[in-house]
Amino acid sequence: MNMTRVLSPDSVLVQREGNIASDMDGEKVMLNVKNGKYYNLGEVGGEIWAALETPSSVRQVTAAIQEIFEVSADIAEQDVLAFLQNLLAEDLIAIAGES
Repeated sequence: MNMTRVLSPDSVLVQREGNIASDMDGEKVMLNVKNGKYYNLGEVGGEIWAALETPSSVRQVTAAIQEIFEVSADIAEQDVLAFLQNLLAEDLIAIAGES
């Protein structure tokens, strides 16, 4: 029963273990060992992924992306939230404090 949770700016997320990420031509690609799937996170996704090495709130990740890529808060928030929802749906990240 994998129900997709709706994230808020205060949701704190962290990478799940069992993913091997590496850089390929400036983009981050990742292998999920559990499901055997490859993911191309791209440049922005790679930065989002790196931000989740330690538990971080959606708001913190959004601020980091806004600074790195010099985009507006609205665009950063929209893109980050959509990307994090996908990572959560694929079970690549977890809400901190939940198993």
